[in-house]
Amino acid sequence: MWQEARSHWAHKARERLMRVVLSVDALATVMTGIGRYTWELATRLPQIFGTDHVRYFMQDRLIKDPAALLQGAQGATASPKQLRKPPWLPLPRWWKKLCLRRACNGNIFHGPNYFLPVCADIGIATVHDLSVFKFPETHPANRIRQFEREFGRTVARASHLITDSEAMRDEVIGYLAWPVEKVTAVPLGVSVEFAPRSDELVVPCMQKYDLTRNGYTLCVSTLEPRKKIENLLEAYHHIPASLRTRFPLILAGSSGWSCETLQGRIELFSRQGWLRYVGFVPQSDLPLLYAGARLFTYPSSYEGFGLPVLEAMASGIPVVTSNRSSLPEITQGAALLADPDNVGALAELIVKGLCDESWRSLAASRGQEVAQEYSWERCIEQTVRVYEGVVG
Repeated sequence: MWQEARSHWAHKARERLMRVVLSVDALATVMTGIGRYTWELATRLPQIFGTDHVRYFMQDRLIKDPAALLQGAQGATASPKQLRKPPWLPLPRWWKKLCLRRACNGNIFHGPNYFLPVCADIGIATVHDLSVFKFPETHPANRIRQFEREFGRTVARASHLITDSEAMRDEVIGYLAWPVEKVTAVPLGVSVEFAPRSDELVVPCMQKYDLTRNGYTLCVSTLEPRKKIENLLEAYHHIPASLRTRFPLILAGSSGWSCETLQGRIELFSRQGWLRYVGFVPQSDLPLLYAGARLFTYPSSYEGFGLPVLEAMASGIPVVTSNRSSLPEITQGAALLADPDNVGALAELIVKGLCDESWRSLAASRGQEVAQEYSWERCIEQTVRVYEGVVG
């Protein structure tokens, strides 16, 4: 199906001479959900349109190699030849701006991380959520200032908006008072790397982190306020001590902002022996860490999609998550849903997720079925349909 879709859109691109400029500012050595989404677009769009029809934009310049950003480099700037200027002459600022205008003029510019630059002609922006506006207290001040400075201008110049879920589409339409036909929900995908794994594949990773397969509860999340990690720790503290000892809670993810109090709780509970914070986990280890877990928990109060939940379900791991925002839509009844602010209720569902073998079996099976409905191939195909609709 993906090959047929790719062939179809390649034909459409040649027919219309469609070109795409993709912003890749979300790519970094520490990959986030938006970074993963951007990377899938960056690698798959050239397969559809051809490498000559896709260009990459970052911080007011064109770059040649987005993969370099994943190694910590800044990406190679477009060469003087590409900018059609003799290599022995310097590139003044006005010339670079002119080249960007030419690169964007008449072409689709996709900003997969909320924002569109001034040079965007036919602009499409992906709005993952509205947490900056709905829950500003959960964001650092510089992030709020960025949205105050740039988001209004992005919306003003955008031809179309993309969201990750229908729940977020409804929010965006209501909050921005946008026409319903100019906002499209395009669900994210899950990599084939996230799948049930045999003991032979999982055990070496378990030994690396001093873990036992089926012997821990996992949470993969950045440590920041709206993820409700502190509530998760309190809920886990409320479950029977025998369960905490048998199935310790493993936190994986980068340290975010405003988490000083949370770090203190992590240190306290780590000394008690039932909590471990392993920090950022390399991409090569992450699927194995999922596959080895007994339960996955993700009590975030607000998500535009919730990619870690989907990755856990694809790995065949039962899930306890939040009953808010897009998470009920994405899990489709395959997970236990709790109010993330109700610590007692969250603790009860964690116990059920660890101990109720009948539910665990059904959740693992149903979760894999749901996860199969989400693929990056489908995500990119639907995104290209948005491009075609806007150009048409």
